[in-house]
Amino acid sequence: MKAILFDLDDTLFSTTEFAKKARANAIDAMINVGINATYEEVADELREVIREFGSNYAAHFNKLLHRLPPHQQKDVNPAVVIAAGVCAYHDTKFEHLKAFDDVKPFLEAIRAARLRPVVITHGWTTKQAEKLVRLGLIPLIEPRDVFITDQVGIAKPNPKLYQFVLRELGLLPSETIYVGDNAAHDITPPRTIGMHTAWIKRAAKPDQDIEAAAPEFIVNDFRELAAILRDRFGCPIAEF
Repeated sequence: MKAILFDLDDTLFSTTEFAKKARANAIDAMINVGINATYEEVADELREVIREFGSNYAAHFNKLLHRLPPHQQKDVNPAVVIAAGVCAYHDTKFEHLKAFDDVKPFLEAIRAARLRPVVITHGWTTKQAEKLVRLGLIPLIEPRDVFITDQVGIAKPNPKLYQFVLRELGLLPSETIYVGDNAAHDITPPRTIGMHTAWIKRAAKPDQDIEAAAPEFIVNDFRELAAILRDRFGCPIAEF
């Protein structure tokens, strides 16, 4: 084993919980500056916008405001409402965007064991890079070992993404293990090209066909993964 490859969202931190908290704070802020609607009315519309345009869309709040009925936004300044939502969302990043407690100790341990930590993450380049910086992980992962689908030009679950990364790293599939929370995106594609795979389930969505994806390993956290790497692959990873 020469490298551990990681997904980012809901693998190194809880994207789902963070997004829920950040959107809730944004809704409260927009109501406080004049939207005449209940929290649930705004939340329902925002959820619909996200479903339709995707979580990476850059103008959720603009679309939300455009879709609210006129009586719910009478006498408000749209620019102020949107700015309030954006500011509240970003303020939540400063306070609550944190890696799982075992992430940094695990990265330190595998680096000490001369294993290479690599990130392959799906999303927009700037957004995914910002997450890594805010999580404080760049000192533990070389920037050249961060691969973002938008930047690479190949999206998950295309197996070519993983083949591209292995070529860039100069590694064989059998020398790596990919760790992720999404069975269809993080387990099936790397497994089909011969990589080892580990499904980490603590923040994973429950409605996944794990049996069909057939991960080689299923773990709750990185301490369990460290034990597997020691016992099954002989990696000299220290306890943490």
